[in-house]
Amino acid sequence: MKPILTSLSRGLLILLGLGGGIALAAFLISHARAPQHSDSAAPAPTLSVIELQPVALQIEARGLGTARSAERWQAVANVAGRVVERHPDLESGNLLPAGTLLLALDPSRYQLAIAEAEAEAERLTAERAQLDVEAESTRRLLALEQERLDLTEQELARIEQLATTGSASRSQLDEQRRASAAQRRAVATLDNELSLMPSRRQQLAAQQARAAVLLAQAKQDLADTRFEAPYDLRLSEVEVERHQYMAPGQRLFSADSLAAAEVEAQIPLGMLRRLLGSVATAATEPNAPIPAVQRLDERMDFSAVTAEVRLVGDEQVRWPAQLTRVASGLDPVTRSARVVVRVAHPYRNARPPDRPPLQPGMLTQVTLSAASPEPRLVVPAAAVHEGVVYRLDAENRLRHTPVDVAFEQGGLAVIAAGLALGDRVIVDDPLPAIDGMLINPRPDPALEARLKEEAQAPAQAPQPAQTPSAGAIP
Repeated sequence: MKPILTSLSRGLLILLGLGGGIALAAFLISHARAPQHSDSAAPAPTLSVIELQPVALQIEARGLGTARSAERWQAVANVAGRVVERHPDLESGNLLPAGTLLLALDPSRYQLAIAEAEAEAERLTAERAQLDVEAESTRRLLALEQERLDLTEQELARIEQLATTGSASRSQLDEQRRASAAQRRAVATLDNELSLMPSRRQQLAAQQARAAVLLAQAKQDLADTRFEAPYDLRLSEVEVERHQYMAPGQRLFSADSLAAAEVEAQIPLGMLRRLLGSVATAATEPNAPIPAVQRLDERMDFSAVTAEVRLVGDEQVRWPAQLTRVASGLDPVTRSARVVVRVAHPYRNARPPDRPPLQPGMLTQVTLSAASPEPRLVVPAAAVHEGVVYRLDAENRLRHTPVDVAFEQGGLAVIAAGLALGDRVIVDDPLPAIDGMLINPRPDPALEARLKEEAQAPAQAPQPAQTPSAGAIP
């Protein structure tokens, strides 16, 4: 009986609990207040805004390129010979000053050739002097023989007159005629010798000219046995050893000039066109006549372009540069323009290993910049949302404003159309961004100043040149 009673008491307690809960719920529902409607608007979000002002924009173009020497010397043997002298520092990587004797070949055979050519020249000079003496002697003999001929002709005339009267025999007349003919022959022979003198002089002159050429060639061959540094240089590859026999055309060594380096950077064509368009001269203005043949640097003011080279991997290592030319054609892989900049004194301020010199083969980033012809309106690139800018109207309400972005550069968007001077642009990202919603604007003068500073991007001032001493290894 006790289990039955226990089960009944438990069921009674559960029923009592359910009844109490239902009664409490009915009491709360009957006494609950209806929801009240509030006419007060939601609080306006506080967002950062900037006021648009035209800024002096520095248009930039960037690209990567590999450094190379502006002038490279590939030493090749012009003459044959054995290496008799080799500079002790003629090794790859060493720096040597201009005028240093780097290599010398055996000069003996070329010295002998010079001696032979000089002897031949002296022989021809002596022969020329002998010819002059012979000419003078022949002229004197000719004068004497001409006098004898005159006398012989007079004697012949006298005998012929005597023969007509019978005072002279026929044999005397014939003898005198033979003597006169012989004298005329002697005069003609000497006259012929004098007439041949100019041709003999021309022949000697030609032989002297040939001897002079041989002498000059021998001297040039002798000079080609010595290899002196034409400028301050750094040795690259050395392929010659002492006592080695070198044949004409054989490579000896190569070296790079320390005076300047070049970087051929690949820059997107659109960026380059935008940059060069800002430095176009008057001759390239619209509707201006352009000559049929004109160099690009004559149509563009390259001096107005500021160039800088930076080492990839260490942005603190940089060199001021100068835009020299735009190489022909586009890169076949990237379809980008090939721009060449020149770095003067690439070893300036070199403090390896922290600051290495600009050496051939280094991967660098080239930055070109030029001032925009007129001030431009710029906003942060993040403030442009798929061609729309959030602008505040006069009542501080958000307005979706479509804009045309001319281009983006370094986190900035240059506005071509859609915004005007003095417009207030929201630089935060409101969620949600409902057109017409009320905004509590918070001016951001620090961002305005930063935008102006980034847009102007002042160029780095060139540093004084410091050329490393010869023999130093960077």
